[in-house]
Amino acid sequence: QVQLVESGGGLVQPGGSLRLSCAASGSRFSINAMRWYRQAPGKEREVVAMITSSGSANYASSVKGRFTISRDNAKNTVYLQMNSLKPEDTAVYCCYADEFTPNWAHYEYWGQGTQVTVSS
Repeated sequence: QVQLVESGGGLVQPGGSLRLSCAASGSRFSINAMRWYRQAPGKEREVVAMITSSGSANYASSVKGRFTISRDNAKNTVYLQMNSLKPEDTAVYCCYADEFTPNWAHYEYWGQGTQVTVSS
């Protein structure tokens, strides 16, 4: 069973920066894609950024150019560098990872989430 533990959330002023981390532990196979989702109060959960095991990244249009996703495969850790933060970035940010077993069984895992609040 893979566990995902996020860290790095907090309160920041508009225009500021935060770096989120998500460490995956307990994986017996290779972690495949890793993603960051967020959910603001009263809104649906949305994918913010994703990165494949080879490092290919994609972003939501609302964060492109401001957020950068990266990963350290040796540490099974994914990062989200968030710059030029806006009040509308306020949300609970949650990490996601999936893995495939050698016989192609697919498993998905979610972290508990970390609060990011952008406010003056």
